[in-house]
Amino acid sequence: MIGRKTALKIRKTHRYLGLFIGIQFLMWTISGLYFSWTDIDDIHGDQFKNLQYQPKAFQNLLSPAQLDVPKGIRTIELRDINKIPYYWINEQQLFNALNGELKSEISKDEAVYVAKQYMKKELEIINVERITEVGKQHEYRERLLPAYVISYADNEALKAYVSVNDGKFQTVRHRRWRWFDFLWMTHTMDYEGRDNFNTTVLRAFSLLGLITVLSGFLLWYTSSPTIRKIIKKKNK
Repeated sequence: MIGRKTALKIRKTHRYLGLFIGIQFLMWTISGLYFSWTDIDDIHGDQFKNLQYQPKAFQNLLSPAQLDVPKGIRTIELRDINKIPYYWINEQQLFNALNGELKSEISKDEAVYVAKQYMKKELEIINVERITEVGKQHEYRERLLPAYVISYADNEALKAYVSVNDGKFQTVRHRRWRWFDFLWMTHTMDYEGRDNFNTTVLRAFSLLGLITVLSGFLLWYTSSPTIRKIIKKKNK
């Protein structure tokens, strides 16, 4: 049987480990509950989107072979920008699909047109802003820049993003998504980019959590009257 001094050390270790990582355990639990009780489609903003949207069909388009692309075409996508078709070539250049003219970027009005195709018609736009850079924790991180931010008159602080260079609707952000994003950060413990599951802090707390649980089992073993009785019987 483990001695009294050893048992006291185990108890003390378990107590201080629990105190040290208790807050993080609480955040893991709260974030896990939030994730399991929320509809991921709502977090993605589907309730604000025009889910019946169908891309406009165009005719008499210019052959991509006629475009001035010296290194050839690797990828091509068709964009509807203000009812005019455009080719997005090699994820770099935007060409008018009717006359072949190169377009350097879209305007605010064109960004609003794109957003209106993807968002519900009844939503009221209150502001359009151009952004050229964002931080690692910004809600528009790791997406194409520059971009237009279209803000709506909504109690969810709703925003839509349209990239400037290719005229593509990028994403929707709102208050519930921001709560999800914050809790996701506490869950992954990636306080810089929020999406890295391999941080040193997360690994350290995971190991400490395991040690805390194991010390709890060991504490139960050393303090259980039933275990003591069993050991005494074996020693007779």
